[in-house]
Amino acid sequence: MSDIHLSFKEMCVKFDVTPRTLRYYEYIELLAPEKEGRARWYGPREVARMTLILRGRRFGFSLEEIRQWLLIYRQQGTKPQMEAWVALADRQLEALERQREELDVTIADLRALRDTATSAG
Repeated sequence: MSDIHLSFKEMCVKFDVTPRTLRYYEYIELLAPEKEGRARWYGPREVARMTLILRGRRFGFSLEEIRQWLLIYRQQGTKPQMEAWVALADRQLEALERQREELDVTIADLRALRDTATSAG
């Protein structure tokens, strides 16, 4: 994996993100590609970070939470980072469970209303 060296365009394609998204992640210091003139090059570290960023977004974490979590590794190492990850994951799992319960109630209400409308017609 150490020979990975993606251009800006290749990075956008690999992760299916817009150039604006990639530039924004750089702006908020989630990514720090190597720069040669105006060209940007993304190595294994940036590819791994992008994978973590997108996974975190999929799980519902804010970009600030992801940024803070990535900073822990640089400042404190792997163990504190994993402890922080478990705490974030526990909190997010609780939030997702609450959302699922709310969705189940909403779906049941909508089905009941639809069934009432169907039987009335």
